[in-house]
Amino acid sequence: MSNATPWRSALVLTVTALLIGLTAAPRPSLAADTEAYNYLLGTQTIGVTYAFTDDTRLVETARAILEMGSNVLKISMSPNYHELYDLPKSDAIDSLTELARDDPSFKAVLDMPFAHYHIWVYPFYGGKGGSWQDGLSEEERKSERRQIYELTRYLLTTYSGTGKTFYLGHWEGDWHLRPDFNWRNDPSPELLQRMVDWLNIRQQAVDDAKRDTPHQNVQVYHYTEVNLVRVAMNGGVALANSVLPNTNVDFVSYSCYDSLAGSPDAIKQRLFAALDYIESKLPPRPGIPGKRVYIGEYGFPLIHVKTPEKQERLSRAFARAALEWGCPFVLYWEMYCNEIRDGVHMGLWMIDVKGEKQPIYYTHQRYYKLAKQWVADFKERSGKLPTPDEFRKAAVGLLDEAAPDRQVGEPPS
Repeated sequence: MSNATPWRSALVLTVTALLIGLTAAPRPSLAADTEAYNYLLGTQTIGVTYAFTDDTRLVETARAILEMGSNVLKISMSPNYHELYDLPKSDAIDSLTELARDDPSFKAVLDMPFAHYHIWVYPFYGGKGGSWQDGLSEEERKSERRQIYELTRYLLTTYSGTGKTFYLGHWEGDWHLRPDFNWRNDPSPELLQRMVDWLNIRQQAVDDAKRDTPHQNVQVYHYTEVNLVRVAMNGGVALANSVLPNTNVDFVSYSCYDSLAGSPDAIKQRLFAALDYIESKLPPRPGIPGKRVYIGEYGFPLIHVKTPEKQERLSRAFARAALEWGCPFVLYWEMYCNEIRDGVHMGLWMIDVKGEKQPIYYTHQRYYKLAKQWVADFKERSGKLPTPDEFRKAAVGLLDEAAPDRQVGEPPS
């Protein structure tokens, strides 16, 4: 598809739009009510490797997440969007805003009634991580700022009044600092500074766009993602200790696989220590209340834990710990598995390659039902929505109640 003529790409996009149809039309508003409330737990769809319907893989997986009951969606927007979601590549799309606005599948999922979007955003001037690793030229610097600025303005304008919140960020930043994927190799001071510059350009672009764009009941934030936190905690050089303190990002996402070792109790201790450490390095950001460090990825591959039941137990215990600490989001990796090794899926999924919903899927589904009812009941009693802290405390018990070996409504043992 990458060599398709412009008219052929346009034809494919038109046909795709017709297949998506009217069901992807945006709702007028999520009404800042129970639909738009942050229920804390979520999942994502990136690098989809299988599908079961006639929808595009991006649309299919987004709909599956909606059907589960979630109002959170995490996706990727980058020059390799067509590879990540098996989509036609359009020669007419050459910016993030054009991708959001003109690609039928991306437009469809942005219009869906999700309240919270987490998006990896990479401008159309380089590879997966952009070109900042070798130093941003003046032209690249301008392109980075312009594309993040214009995308932010587009989101604020298009979704003003809808109750949606968008978090724009990137994939595991410590691997951007270590392109050889060797955690033992410390990045150079020059590379660290380049990442600081890159993140600050992106944050300023979001801030400027919010200042310049009239909007209401819609929000855009910017985040960085750390993943080698244990390296930093042990005295090594990493994003958390050598880049983050020199930025002014809104949020930090933690791709937390370096905390997922040992028993559930050991994992909880490691997680709390890592989250406390990240928070200690995060500069203050006036105007954003509450915790600003969240879980961008966690998961236990089925090929390692062996059974779907153990995968669910470990995942539920981890999510419970993250809720106890106060993470504003806890995002499971992911709806459909994207990792295949030696022809075998790793089993990081909620719906497997046969289309079977896994125990962790049903735990999330039960949790959303319980959580939405709890928030609705709270609002009916008090005349207002619960504060994030009030809901977080309740969410721990609701997740316990969502366990597969419990009947809904049964008190904790």
